[in-house]
Order: sequence, then structure tokens, then C-alpha cells
Amino acid sequence: MRKDLEIEAIIEDYLGGKLTAEEKTAFEELRKNDPVIDHKVVAHQLFMDAAKQYGVIMSLKQQMDQAHAQMDVEAMVNQYKPHPSILVNFWRNNRSGVAVAASFLLLMLFTVYSYLHNTKQNGSYDLMRRELANIKSNQNKLVRSLITSNNTTTPAPRGPLSPAKFGGTGFALTTNGYICTNLHVVKDADSVYVQNGKGESFKVKVVYRDSQYDIAILKIIDNAFTPLANLPYKLKRNNVEMGENVFTLGFPKDDAVLGDGYVSSRTGHSGDTTQYQVSIPINPGNSGGPLLDNYGNIIGVITAKENQVDGAAFAIKSKYVLEALDAIPQDSLGKKVAPIKKNPLVGLKRTKQINKIQDFVYMIKVYN
Repeated sequence: MRKDLEIEAIIEDYLGGKLTAEEKTAFEELRKNDPVIDHKVVAHQLFMDAAKQYGVIMSLKQQMDQAHAQMDVEAMVNQYKPHPSILVNFWRNNRSGVAVAASFLLLMLFTVYSYLHNTKQNGSYDLMRRELANIKSNQNKLVRSLITSNNTTTPAPRGPLSPAKFGGTGFALTTNGYICTNLHVVKDADSVYVQNGKGESFKVKVVYRDSQYDIAILKIIDNAFTPLANLPYKLKRNNVEMGENVFTLGFPKDDAVLGDGYVSSRTGHSGDTTQYQVSIPINPGNSGGPLLDNYGNIIGVITAKENQVDGAAFAIKSKYVLEALDAIPQDSLGKKVAPIKKNPLVGLKRTKQINKIQDFVYMIKVYN
């Protein structure tokens, strides 16, 4: 018990900037190597943020109560019982002062509303969709590929193609072109393309949307696409334990990027039981990327991160992807990922695991 209290005190000093440089370095090293400590830091930061917001609200309420206590409205009305003409004269003689007071009150209310509204909207929860409007690298290759393709089931674009507006990551669910990503990546898109690690691009359509779990399933509709080899991973239906090592592969830039970390909580943002919280570095573009354990199981889909805490990311649990697959007719899916009996990734070094899965992870580009 005493040790727990000491750790809590150190965490509070760490978040409050009261540790020396040496103490801070030592504590960050401890946090890096101890998932339990790291989880306590994240939880304490969230608690402090909530307490700060509550303090602002209570301070405003106290000021309003004090102002109300100084006003005896009923006595004033009974004493003066002003005739309407008196009110008119009062307004004419004091309208400048009344206008200033009213403006101040409106400004204060608007400021409080904006603060609370933004806090509620953002909630320190950033979706990891990537802005692509100003990104040019590899764009010419993609444009040429789309324009010269004559074998798609939909007409290839004519003339110059404007840069994609948004991007993210997706991963294969079946060998015949079904791909999972986040719904917020492809939401409101006019057209969506996926690009593999070889630079090959294929047009897709969204065949399943689930706004509750932020899941979308895409289907490649390009005749130039050839079926994939057997998937090297499977979706895990059961939950994983806190502290389990995980990794992800995604496209925060035009080349695939590895993220390595561990599960820091079995629940997500604000205790969301449909998500995991993971201590892993992610950036815009990682949305929709697979979250895998050491045994080659996909345990979740990267979706967002806590913008006030370093390394706190969130992933939708894979069992909800399995539920999405169940909603698609079996004759359309072909061979599903579940029947895999032995994962080819088990027992391999991380470099070998990445080499096997990279052909099954796609960059997603959205045009609208």
C-alpha cells in the first residue's frame, strides 16, 4: 500500500513538472519498461484533465451564485413596482451601460459554451485519418496507373487526377479482395483506391459500414487484381491481456511504417469496452491498420489516439470485425480468415513477420 502511494506521488510530480531532469529520465525509462506504471500515468493524466474541466465549471457556478446572492429581485419589484414608462426612461438614460453589461454576459457565456463544446467534441480523441491534399510523392505513379488501366470494371479516370484528399490504412480479410479499414477514413468519399506495397493501385467500393464501431469493409472491383496467397494471420475473437506485446503496420507516410508497443488497458477512450488502449506510436494515416500480437493474430484495428498523452492509442477489438464479416453473404466472401489452423507468423522474428504481412496491408486513398 505504501509503495502504491509513493508511485502515485511520483506520477503526480512527473505530470506536474516537479521532477529533476535526472528523475524525469529515470521515471520515463521505468514507464517504458513497466506497462502497469505507464497505464497509471495515462489514467492519472485523464483524471487531472477531467478535474481541471470540472474546476472551471464549478468556478463559474460559484461566481453566478455570488452574483445572485447580492440581488434581491423580489424586494426590488415589490418596492418600486415600476410603470412601463419608467422602464422606458431607464433604458434611454442607461442603455450604454446596459449594453456593455449585456455584451460582457454574452461574451462570457459564449466563451464557456465554446470551451465545453470543444471539450466534448474533441474529448482529447483524435481520429487518425491522414490529410493528403498537399502530399505529392508517389502521386504521379498512382495517376499513371489509374489512367492507363483499361481492365477495371469501372471506367478509368480521364485527364489529370487531383491529389487524394484523405488517406489511411487497410488490411486484407480474404484472398479475393475484401479489405478492412475505419469508416471515418472512407466516409463521404466519391471514390476510393487502395495501393499495395508494389505501387499497384485498385479501385474499391464500400460494401459494409458500421458507424457504431467505426468499421468499413471494402471490396476490390478492379479486374487487374489477382487473388492473394493464403493470409498469414487470423482474427482473434477473444480479448487479450494487459501488457501483451503488439505491433501495427500502417501508412502515416507513403511508405509503410512499423509501430511497436503493448496493450496498456483492456478498455479504450473513456472506458469504451469495444476498444483496447495501446501504448504505441501512431500518426494520421494509421487509421484502419491492423493491430497484431506476437503470435500472428489480428486483435484490433487502429482508429485514434489520445492527443494529450504520448503513446496512448486506441484500437477497435477484432471481434467486431468478425461480426462485420458475418453480415456479408458467405458466397461473396470466399475463403474467410477464421479457418486458418496454424499461423505462419508464430515463432518468427519481427522482421520476418513484417515481411510476410506487408503484401496484405494497403494504403487507402480517398477522393471527393
